Amino acid sequence: MPYINLKVAGPLTKEQKQTIVKEFTETLQRVANKPPEATYVVIDEVSRENWAKSGKLLE
Repeated sequence: MPYINLKVAGPLTKEQKQTIVKEFTETLQRVANKPPEATYVVIDEVSRENWAKSGKLLE
């Protein structure tokens, strides 16, 4: 059972999330022969004020 946990800074639209889920699932099916019904994807939208890079908050 593949499990993908994607963390992104800031919100995504429902359409963006659907595209991400579809493409990740299709990639696992094509590359690893994993059936779509066995693939789980969780998208965590992290507020930009809680995300930092190079010692600085993204916001």
